[in-house]
Amino acid sequence: MQRFKDLLFVVTADGSSEIAYQRAVELADQNQARLTVVEVIDEVPRRSWTPKNLQLKIIADRQQDLEKLVAGSSKKIEIQTKVLVGIRFIEITREVLREGHDLVIKVARGDDRLDQVFGSDDMHLLRKCPCPVLLVKPQAHKAFRRILATVDVGDEYAPRELESRHLLNMKILEIATSLALSESAELHVAHAWRAIGESMMQGRFVNATQSEVVEYADAVRQERKRELGLLMDEIAAKLGQETMAYLKPQTQLLKGYASEEIPDFADKIKADLVVMGTVGRTGIPGFIIGNTAETILNRIKCSVLAIKPEGFETPIRLQG
Repeated sequence: MQRFKDLLFVVTADGSSEIAYQRAVELADQNQARLTVVEVIDEVPRRSWTPKNLQLKIIADRQQDLEKLVAGSSKKIEIQTKVLVGIRFIEITREVLREGHDLVIKVARGDDRLDQVFGSDDMHLLRKCPCPVLLVKPQAHKAFRRILATVDVGDEYAPRELESRHLLNMKILEIATSLALSESAELHVAHAWRAIGESMMQGRFVNATQSEVVEYADAVRQERKRELGLLMDEIAAKLGQETMAYLKPQTQLLKGYASEEIPDFADKIKADLVVMGTVGRTGIPGFIIGNTAETILNRIKCSVLAIKPEGFETPIRLQG
């Protein structure tokens, strides 16, 4: 079962981090993991009129506040604090690269005017941070009651990419089941599918009958149902039948574009957390195929745990 061992929690200056911080402490407790709490502050411009040691004084002040935050949080785990200086998403990613953190937790900072849960820093982390990123909605419940894991069991990819996606599907399910167990949450597993070319079959160049169109679409659906069933059988074999019998995950095939169907289904079941992959090709730093993942993220209204595939390379590098 997937467990996190080295968590990085990011404090936000506006004081909206309380629920997300408690979530980080609970996850660290449950996983017997290390927890590092950081705040990223702006670099003070070096000018002739800048007070001497101003940057150091600000760091010391923020460090003191961090130590107050973590004092008495948990006696079971080790909690470290650190103040980073620079651009937020870059310094968070560099901290992951330096220390090998396996999960970043941060409160989602969206734009209410644009009806978005996630802000620009959030999206940068989702695109570029090499480890999983958990963005917790500020008004989130203290526990995740319904978790939605999204998988892609389509076969319209090159063999190498099919293997990468399969490994990502397994990682998504391992993490989602682990969280569902620890939270005593409902677990839903969804796959959005399309019968490519279905609408064109009734065009003037193909002119298929209605029964042929229905038969084709049903054949695609049955194949996706079979592949989803095989994936669930594989995760059951890995985690144990007793675990899956306890969780009773509910699987769902959603016909349509993933960018539309996944957010709509998350709203329908009132999901508290969506666990999904941000699919990137190996060897191309920071690359996300198309904009499906980003469109889904821009439409989701709940907390998100985003996972990168094996071999993902961040375009951000350590200084020097």
